[in-house]
Amino acid sequence: MCDLQDVSLHIHDRISSLRSMLDLAAVELPQNKIKKLGQELSVVGGLLEQFEKCVGQQREQLRHLKELEESFKENVGGVQHMKDNVPAHMPKKRGLANGGEAALDEAAQPAQQQPVRKSHKSCIRSMDVITMPEFESIPQYMRGRVSYDQMNAAVQSINTAVTAKYKISHQSMKTLNNHTRKLHQRFKEQETKDTKGQNFVVEEDIREFSKIKVDKRFQGILNMLRHCQRLRELRGGGLTRYMLL
Repeated sequence: MCDLQDVSLHIHDRISSLRSMLDLAAVELPQNKIKKLGQELSVVGGLLEQFEKCVGQQREQLRHLKELEESFKENVGGVQHMKDNVPAHMPKKRGLANGGEAALDEAAQPAQQQPVRKSHKSCIRSMDVITMPEFESIPQYMRGRVSYDQMNAAVQSINTAVTAKYKISHQSMKTLNNHTRKLHQRFKEQETKDTKGQNFVVEEDIREFSKIKVDKRFQGILNMLRHCQRLRELRGGGLTRYMLL
């Protein structure tokens, strides 16, 4: 009997019965009444033991519930911490697009081959953001005071410049205005045999198409991006070309 309310009511009834018998203590009780009183006391003793057992079980359950509550609070705190500290720049997943299995299935069925039209002009590369493990792998002397968010902000600025540059490069000269026509011409003049089929920018492009300040700190970020194998330098003709990898 683990229902405390039922046990309590039962004990209360037994005690009431004993009190009624004890009220007769003023008169001499017959032997059978005394025997019945002893039996009632024995029953009450057993009920009290059950009551204590139930109380112990309830205490154990309460302790377990308190532990669960503390664990739940810790989990809530952890989730809230992650929510409050989500990086502004999340890394992209690298792998086969639209599922690797589907691509393999298509490759295994050469019977229905259709000509694939590829256009290098329509393909504009972009740098993946720097992950936290990559950022922490950069030597401290190279990082200096540059933060993780500042480094990825520079990545986004370079991507913006690359996209803007090659959108202009891929357009026909007839569709451009005077300013973009001059830019288009400059882009062509800066290309070399080593940049063929590659995407690159120079400092002038970054100033033209992004808001980031091209200063000494930015040069340090470019060094870190080279360290993380996001770009490499091509020098020649008085220019430093930053080619995306």
